[in-house]
Amino acid sequence: MPEFLRAGRVGSPHGLDGSFHVLEAVPSLLELGASVLLGGESRRIVRRAGHERRVILRLEGCEDRAGAAALRGAELTVPRSAAPELGPDEWWATDLEGCGVFDGALEVGTVRRLVALPSCEVLEVERPGGASDLLVPLVSDAVRTVDVSARRIDIDLEFLGES
Repeated sequence: MPEFLRAGRVGSPHGLDGSFHVLEAVPSLLELGASVLLGGESRRIVRRAGHERRVILRLEGCEDRAGAAALRGAELTVPRSAAPELGPDEWWATDLEGCGVFDGALEVGTVRRLVALPSCEVLEVERPGGASDLLVPLVSDAVRTVDVSARRIDIDLEFLGES
């Protein structure tokens, strides 16, 4: 397992005080007062605004719009040890990426990434041989088992309308 979890990426500046939008935000990792790593440097979150789908942050040491603009595109990470405890049947997206996807013994592909859609989160599965990607909703009818330690996810292709 990676030692650090992705918490988002710095997006466009918001206002004049050094705040910025967070792209691909993981809100539970971006709490006010928490520390994030940015370019290998630890920075404390001194402002959190917006909402779960549109997080806005300001980090210690970033005092103006130009400072926020200079950070644009940078990845925000947190140590796994600082992350909140996950419940049953919850996983960090980082842990699912790269897992093999199977329907029983049939190899389907590899998880490229986890995508948050309005209705649910889906696994974007890259299929071998140039076939189009498969989107697998993270619902019990579509996903039979997830074994992160074995790097294996078992899905039901028939439920997904695949032959």
